[in-house]
Amino acid sequence: MPEPSRPVAGHGDPVPGSRSGQPIMVLFDLLSRRWTMGILWNLSDGNRTFRDLQSRCGSASPSVLNTRLKELRSVELVEKAADGYALTVTGRELFGHLEPLGDWAMEWVPSVGNGAEPKPTTRKR
Repeated sequence: MPEPSRPVAGHGDPVPGSRSGQPIMVLFDLLSRRWTMGILWNLSDGNRTFRDLQSRCGSASPSVLNTRLKELRSVELVEKAADGYALTVTGRELFGHLEPLGDWAMEWVPSVGNGAEPKPTTRKR
């Protein structure tokens, strides 16, 4: 009798932390957490100390920043370096995919620099 199918993450292992088991959903969950994107963006151009990240992330509390760094380290997107925190090879690869999305968002929402949010639209079916 065949084994029941289950969502997998490439090598037959279920994706940790996901109800759906879909890797993209795990990634979106991680990236949507407060300050995760800010950390990745700030590390994209070089290593940063905790204090530097805290300064660049403005209102991020030390506990939230520490939690996010631990999460990003646990999934091997960020590593502790001698001179602070750095993106791993995988983190740089991910950022390479995120950067064009950031460019696209700037075109999609011309008022993004003003802090305005896009207006919801209604889809016609």
